[in-house]
Order: sequence, then structure tokens, then C-alpha cells
Amino acid sequence: MPPENYLITTVLLLLILLHLRPPATVTASFTAADTPKFREAPAFRNGKNCSTTIHIAMTLDYSSPYLRGSIAGVLSVLQHATCPENTFFHFLAVHRHFNNLNKTITSTFPYLNFKLYNFNPTLVRHLISSSVRRALDQPLNYARIYLADLLPTTVNRIIYLDSDLIVVDDIAKLWNIDLNGRVLGAPEYCHANFTHYFTNKFWFHPTFSNTFKNRTPCYFNTGVMVIDLQKWRNNGYTRKLEHWMRVQKRYRIYELGSLPPFLLVFAGNVKQVEHKWNQHGLGGDNLEGQCRDLHPGPVSLLHWSGKGKPWLRLDSKKPCPLDSLWAPYDLFRHESLFSDI
Repeated sequence: MPPENYLITTVLLLLILLHLRPPATVTASFTAADTPKFREAPAFRNGKNCSTTIHIAMTLDYSSPYLRGSIAGVLSVLQHATCPENTFFHFLAVHRHFNNLNKTITSTFPYLNFKLYNFNPTLVRHLISSSVRRALDQPLNYARIYLADLLPTTVNRIIYLDSDLIVVDDIAKLWNIDLNGRVLGAPEYCHANFTHYFTNKFWFHPTFSNTFKNRTPCYFNTGVMVIDLQKWRNNGYTRKLEHWMRVQKRYRIYELGSLPPFLLVFAGNVKQVEHKWNQHGLGGDNLEGQCRDLHPGPVSLLHWSGKGKPWLRLDSKKPCPLDSLWAPYDLFRHESLFSDI
């Protein structure tokens, strides 16, 4: 074969091979780039006198940036716990994300004790009313209502934690609080204007306005709660919360996501927990997300409730001063940029 024909044949073969190459490589590379990457956390070992298992529930949303916040929250709990190996995490998530979530958790926390639970969005989607922020309308935001149904009946007490907080104290101190026979314990804020959490339609309705009769209701944030699951199950509190969500669909008695049903059912009957266990509101208000300072007093938990999230503000190079307290717990592995080299 003449050299020029050989060269042409070789080029044609190469083109054919390139054309026939399966697209799996391209797909795999896109998927890998699309998958959040987190650095591996160090192994945390128990101190002395570790006999009690502490149960913590959180939601994991693989399809949103909140996963980054959840990972930071888990790291903060483990880093400050006296008995991290005795801490068991119950993660509520959508079943289609289980595979990716399992890989992410096991690669980031190889020694973590955890279980994934399927939260079916259809459980609650038909009960959700629009609120002041779209993020508050996501079904996973309501998963905490179903903890008693989803977790094993052998789990009688749970600490529920939101995905936008970090713990800077031993979580066992929160676990060991005495609920004094109550179903739920949380920091209360009785100076807040409680009427603001419900519309005039609620307060002027003869039946609704009697809801808090013989109770002294105070605001509490549902991002940090200690719950007696056995009492919850025995008294059917999931159904009670769903009832108020149905009322909301018909009468529009509040504007703020999953919080008001909890206030309607529990406010005035909450075991008061020290305020240091929920320094909330660090994300600012639900519309502007402006920077805020800490409340006076000691701090065991910082909570970026509100519109502004620390990972978004840090990435945008417009952080609030307190976002620097969240940054050391961020395990997100940023891709290196050519401009950084």
C-alpha cells in the first residue's frame, strides 16, 4: 500500500473509533463533576464513661446546597462530643437519593453510626401551603413531623437538628435534659410578639382564637428540639399537626412554613431549654437575610435560620462576620481554579 493511502486509512480508522466510543466516559465525568465532594473527616473516639447512645435526627437533601450544611453540622457534633462513637444519626431523605447519600456519608465519615430513612414527599405534599420563602415549602422541611412514625419504636428519645447549624458543646448535655413529663423540649423566647406568627383570620375566628386558652404560649424554634417519641406516638401528635395544616389550606391562618403547626400544638407546654442551645436567626430575616449578631449569653449551638446561609455568603465573597464561625466545619472540597494557580 502506498504511504499516502496508509496514512489516509489510519486517519479514517481513528475517526471511526472516536465516533464509536461509548458515551459512558462523558456521562461518568459529568456525574462525578456534578456530585458534591467532601473531605474525609477525622475519626473521633470516645472519652470516659460512654455507655448511653445518643440519637440525633436530621434531614439530608442531596439535590440542594443544604447537604453541605448538614455535613458541617454532623462534623460539629462529633468534634465536640465526649462520646462520638455512641452518637447515632438518623437521616431522613428521599429514597431515590439513597445511593448517592450513602456514598457521600461513608466516604466523609467512615466511622459514623447512621441509618437512612425513606421520607416519601407524598405524605405531606398535599398538606403544604405556600409561605414567605420557597425553601420553607419543600416536603423535607416537614419531615420532622413524621419522626415518630419513621424511626424504630425502640428509639424513645431523639434530638432533632436542622441542616443550617453547628454545635460547639457536648451534645450529651442537651440529650440529658429532664423533659419533666413533657413531649418536647426547646429554647423558648417569651418576649417575642406571638400574635405575629398568625394572621388576623386566626385571631378573629371564634374557634381558632381559643386554641391557646389556659396556655401561656411562647415562641420556640423547631430547628433544635428534644422529643419524647414514645409520648408523641401515644398521643398522636403527628395527626394533630396535620390537622392544623389542613386548617391552613382552607383558611390561611399563618405565613411561615412548618413552624406555626408546632406552635399551635405545643406552645405553652414546652420544656424550657437554655437559650445557648439555639442561638438562632443568624441567617437574618426571611426576606432580606441581613447580618445579625449573637444573642447575649453563652453559646452551645449556632443556628443560621433565616434566608442567609453561611456557605452561600462565603462562596459569594460577601460573608457576615459570624459566618467565619461556620467555615472551620465546612468539609466541602472546592475545585481548584486556573486563576488560583
